[in-house]
Amino acid sequence: MPKKRLIGTVVSNKMDKTVVVNVERTFAHPLYGKTIKRSKKYHAHDAENVCNIGDIVEIEESKPYSKTKKFVVIRIVKKSEFGETTNETPEVVENNPGGDAK
Repeated sequence: MPKKRLIGTVVSNKMDKTVVVNVERTFAHPLYGKTIKRSKKYHAHDAENVCNIGDIVEIEESKPYSKTKKFVVIRIVKKSEFGETTNETPEVVENNPGGDAK
């Protein structure tokens, strides 16, 4: 039987070597036919700690790493734009509160 592969968004990376991935699925209601959106969170193993919040990742079913962690991150589909660190320090923001160049 093939392993389940899912694509979702990283919502937390605060644990060591673990990320929480939110996977959304859409389906039609069996009786009424209305499109319904459901989401579920999975804990996935991220060995190198490379995933950041907002990244879109592909996860695959694997051996259990812990009680709740049964998936592993295969690849990062898209890096988050907001996960990047900015070079702007709080002192620079305080000295230039209006944001306009002088």
